[in-house]
Amino acid sequence: MGCNEEVNYVNVVVKLFANLREDNEKEQTVELKEGSTVLDIVDKLKIPMDNIAIIMINGRRQTANIEVFHNDVVSLFPPVGGG
Repeated sequence: MGCNEEVNYVNVVVKLFANLREDNEKEQTVELKEGSTVLDIVDKLKIPMDNIAIIMINGRRQTANIEVFHNDVVSLFPPVGGG
């Protein structure tokens, strides 16, 4: 007998800043399988993890391996250079 598991999805708003916008939209809604993490978002958007310095979920700083939930707002910031 086959196992018929229902796959649930979540919609997450992703905001990209500075040069992370170059190949993506500034703000977009991304559909992911339930249980996905920020790493899954970065992979789906084809952004190298080395290009991300700060991750915020709903205005709080987080790490890349944290799970995201339906209607979360994920903001990704690159390293900032100065001179």
